Amino acid sequence: MIYWDHAASTPPYEDIIRTLTEVMDKHYGNPSSIHQLGGDAVKLIKRSREVCANALYVKPTEIIFTSGATEANNLAIKGAALQYMSRGKHLITTMVEHASVYESFLQLQQWGFEVTFLPVDSHGCVRLESITAAIRKDTILVSIMHVNNEMGAIQPIDVIGQEIKRCNALTLFHVDGVQGFGKVPVDLKTWGVDLYTLSAHKFRGPKGTGLLYVREGLKLMPLLTGGSQEFGLRAGTENTPHLVAMAKAMRMASEGQPNFTKKVSIQRNRILGFIRNIEGLHLHSNEFGAPHIVQFSFPGMKSEVLMHTLELQGMLVSTRSACSSKQTAPSRVLLSMGLSHQEASSGIRISLGDSHTEEEISQLEHALRAAVEQLHPLLEQGRNDR
Repeated sequence: MIYWDHAASTPPYEDIIRTLTEVMDKHYGNPSSIHQLGGDAVKLIKRSREVCANALYVKPTEIIFTSGATEANNLAIKGAALQYMSRGKHLITTMVEHASVYESFLQLQQWGFEVTFLPVDSHGCVRLESITAAIRKDTILVSIMHVNNEMGAIQPIDVIGQEIKRCNALTLFHVDGVQGFGKVPVDLKTWGVDLYTLSAHKFRGPKGTGLLYVREGLKLMPLLTGGSQEFGLRAGTENTPHLVAMAKAMRMASEGQPNFTKKVSIQRNRILGFIRNIEGLHLHSNEFGAPHIVQFSFPGMKSEVLMHTLELQGMLVSTRSACSSKQTAPSRVLLSMGLSHQEASSGIRISLGDSHTEEEISQLEHALRAAVEQLHPLLEQGRNDR
């Protein structure tokens, strides 16, 4: 089997697994305990926070550890909305956000907040003028993802951040950075980002751990109470082994980003090229997207059918975001881009990692051509039956 679903989760580095195992074996003390084992765990967490901060060029006190990006997104969005609702109750996001962001805003709507959901263009990008037109005096927060998890579209976060502050200096800017970190350059301070979320298993770290960058001076309403951990923003015993492993993976991803981008971009362009030449496939990604994500559809054929046909040939791809892949409805993201119901119901995502070879790219092309050829008769039969 060849794994083409790195946007869903990445295989951890062997060194990360060893680190995780070692810390779990030797440093099992509760960081809140005042004996030596507790103190040793505190030192490991402190060092991990410094490593993560260095990877983002921010201060260690601006890093809040969480159980992953879903929790971090919830804390950033709900924590900011509840903390600053005295300024107003207006929020802004886009129609193509990850479910953990999109559904957080839906919940805030139920709590009495007003949410503007911005549209995107046919490439999955939000227009700057639509953001500026939506910002008001009572706008608390704007939340826009850096790289779309289904399409790979890269939002111009640098320009967006500057424009938000120009329109309203008090409006906070949250960025879901899950698919961008380690794949494309990140500069939070220059971009004017106030809140930024990451998940370790997207850059070859362990599952179940992530972080939230909170700009110095910014307050959030805690969602989890019952302890003073994480500067009072996230109660609960710290997961020391996972935090140490995440910090190591984060350092490796940050240092390796230029080489990752260069290598994977070449492979992605090759995939874009042969998908364009396979009859019946509609390519939705372009050369300007993230280096590791390719999105296309096979209109008329349910995405699960093509996915399982490829799986029988040893190719593991996905239909959409892993958090939504078991849903049968058309992709909200693809529909928001203006794609037809047929196209949005037949989307396939290929996402690359740093270990794929040129030979594997060739095998993917062969498998995809064979799968489409195999399914064409079924497609024609379905059309005739209608």
